[in-house]
Amino acid sequence: MEQRKLHANGPLCSRIICGAWRWHTISHEQLDRLVQTALDAGIRSFDHADVYGDHSNEELFGQVLRRNPGLRKGMQLITKCGVKFPSTRRPSTRVKHYDTSSKHIIWSVENSLKMLNTDVLDLLLIHRPDPLMDPHEVAEALSSLRSDGKLLHAGVSNFTISQFRMLQSYLSFPLVTNQIEISLSRLDPFFNGDLDFLMEQRVSPMAWSPLGGGKTISADEREVFQMASKYNGTYSQLSLAWIMKHPSTIFPVIGTTKPERIIEAAGSFDIQIDRQDWFGILKWVTGKDVA
Repeated sequence: MEQRKLHANGPLCSRIICGAWRWHTISHEQLDRLVQTALDAGIRSFDHADVYGDHSNEELFGQVLRRNPGLRKGMQLITKCGVKFPSTRRPSTRVKHYDTSSKHIIWSVENSLKMLNTDVLDLLLIHRPDPLMDPHEVAEALSSLRSDGKLLHAGVSNFTISQFRMLQSYLSFPLVTNQIEISLSRLDPFFNGDLDFLMEQRVSPMAWSPLGGGKTISADEREVFQMASKYNGTYSQLSLAWIMKHPSTIFPVIGTTKPERIIEAAGSFDIQIDRQDWFGILKWVTGKDVA
């Protein structure tokens, strides 16, 4: 599995990243196996958020590292902060909202470090654009965390071009990624300027839900994915390979609790889709030729 930087001054990540969104639904033994399977497949980057699993998934992953302390070396830990929702684990939260205050960002990172059983985060993402976000506060918090050695890199998630540009203007260091939804079911970033802007900034995007959340595809779309056999791959592998062919160097974040799906996803990196087949897939998905 290739390892590449999200930005020239950013972290070195595996081209496919494991997302921990559903990992609270499996046993400790299954989670140990899932993490080891990913590492064995060359997937060394793990994507978390403080809210995943009702605020439990970071802690569960931290327990994996306690049971297997040697795994942290060479692993990249990514997490997100800024979303709050009512939970028995957060009794003071009355309504779902965003909090990108300096105080909350610093508290959230320090809590994530404790939950993940690590001394430093490789990458922190602001989870959602906050209409009340004060960029001075965000910059202050991120700069402080970097100076204290608790955080190596920062980025955003689900930000628009203008939101990314605005926050970047307050920082003395680069935002190294924007994690956005990209898949054959969500083609907007290819045409609305999102990927163009990130390429302009020399920033690689991370793609959440790169397989469209398991959406059912139509019969017409199934026809084109018969070409998967041409590439000795599966529909899922072809879908990931299609995304990764884009010159913005997209890093898909796969969310699964099944080791075999991790192995399958890792195999997609070896598929090099022909340019005409790439446009053929686009045609079948959109129902029309390009202009």
